[in-house]
Amino acid sequence: MFSDNKKDKKKMENTSGQNIISEGTKIVGDLTSKGDFRIDGTIEGNVKTTGKIVVGKSGLIKGSLQGTDAYFEGKFSGKLALSGTLTLKSSAHIEGEVISGKLAVEPGATFNVTCVMKGTVKEMNNGEQQREAGSKSEKTA
Repeated sequence: MFSDNKKDKKKMENTSGQNIISEGTKIVGDLTSKGDFRIDGTIEGNVKTTGKIVVGKSGLIKGSLQGTDAYFEGKFSGKLALSGTLTLKSSAHIEGEVISGKLAVEPGATFNVTCVMKGTVKEMNNGEQQREAGSKSEKTA
């Protein structure tokens, strides 16, 4: 009974751990994980995670990246889809397509993309509808 609990805890700990791709490492292919990623090497392919992605100054991703939050100091080229926040430090260089909920960019970062902000679009549309409804009621009053 007690040994089963220990096995379950170990499985849970492993799925939430951090994956590290060290400088000098190059991976060609697709990566899928439930844990966080720290990338200081090169990945050519698709990365999909429910965790946070950190790309160090020497890090490079060519392909697609799908996750919640990402913090870039390095380079990215391809399609980036995040449900949370994309944070770009001054050394970041991003090219391609970006879909994100929030964006934070430091001066000096390179951001050559087509960008769609998912969360903001919904808020703006709701605000316009409320304004139109408010202005209609004001005119009739």
